[in-house]
Amino acid sequence: MNQVLTLVVKLQTDIKQQELLKDTANAFASACNWINQNVNPNLTNRNSIQAVCYHSVKKQFKLTANHVVRACARVGANRLTAKQKGKKVKHIKPTSFDCDGRTFRFIEKDWTVSISTTQKRLTVPLRVSNYHRGKLKGQKPTSAQVCLHRDGDWYIHIQLKSEPPESIITNNVIGVDFGRRDIAVTSTGKSWSGKEIQKTRDKYSRVRASLQNIASQGTRSTRRRVRQILKRLSGRERRYQSWLNHNISKAIITEAKETQSFIAIENLTGIRERTNQKPRNKTERRRSNNWAFYQLRTFLEYKGIKEGIEVTAINPAYTSQTCNCCLHLGLRSNKSFRCTNIKCGWIGDADENGSKMIALVGLSVNQPRGSELLSCGINSRATESSFLINEAQVS
Repeated sequence: MNQVLTLVVKLQTDIKQQELLKDTANAFASACNWINQNVNPNLTNRNSIQAVCYHSVKKQFKLTANHVVRACARVGANRLTAKQKGKKVKHIKPTSFDCDGRTFRFIEKDWTVSISTTQKRLTVPLRVSNYHRGKLKGQKPTSAQVCLHRDGDWYIHIQLKSEPPESIITNNVIGVDFGRRDIAVTSTGKSWSGKEIQKTRDKYSRVRASLQNIASQGTRSTRRRVRQILKRLSGRERRYQSWLNHNISKAIITEAKETQSFIAIENLTGIRERTNQKPRNKTERRRSNNWAFYQLRTFLEYKGIKEGIEVTAINPAYTSQTCNCCLHLGLRSNKSFRCTNIKCGWIGDADENGSKMIALVGLSVNQPRGSELLSCGINSRATESSFLINEAQVS
């Protein structure tokens, strides 16, 4: 199975090129909406949809043959996704169109792309960074998507396909505990504090509330100025969170690669619905709902595939309340954990204990005869812990 890396590169277009791209996007969206309304809604296969409506769409919307094929594929993919969520495809906006190997071509010689439109073929320069140059050098991509972003500029999403390496088969595991106080804590002792991101979120929340209050009481020119400021600030908090999650996931994957380990994380799907049922004030609810743990998980998973590192999601039930040495339920108070088993008595950081417990459960899931392996690992750790406690008492 190929892994797809999408590079978002800005197109340096002039006014005429922008109009042609806009016309193509409008025609592509109109074709998709027509297909969705007139073709049997139960059809989700691209070839089945194409067999029914190809000639009608090509004649009516004046798209190239390959654009018609991509429009059929877009409708089929959207229908399949909506079907999995129990919904229906309502409307496709005219903000993008798909390209394949014949309607799009990357030219490395002068760092341009050739794109087919409804009228003629365009050659558009790319605004490439060193990162883009490194990824695109020597590549011949065969698929892309031309998109109109919210800033009003046109971008091309170039898709690079590669064969990922085989996953490393190992008994070493790194457990990762997600949280708000500490964004991530690993069983190897590394942690990333969430203090700075919470401070940033609170700052932007106060700024937005203040600006909205000013707009509600100000004049028309004041409201216009507030809208301009909010537009300028839009996305900063999200980009900072994304940058932070990229750094954390990269560090964890790098450590796993160096130690030849796989990674075990918590499956926190649905945690917002569960936590929102608890009585909390408005600030705590906002902080909890802004927690980007799923983004961090997806970053870990796709970076892991790229490096051949397996990422396993385990059931998080009782992982933060169970002692990693003896499997007895302990007492957790904020950042502290104390095992209530007299023979063990382990005391330490609660997130560290949770990450080690996640590592043990992940090892049992990843290996055959997992329960026996887990018991062996816990017994050995419990024996070592008891020995250290007894030695400390004697001394």
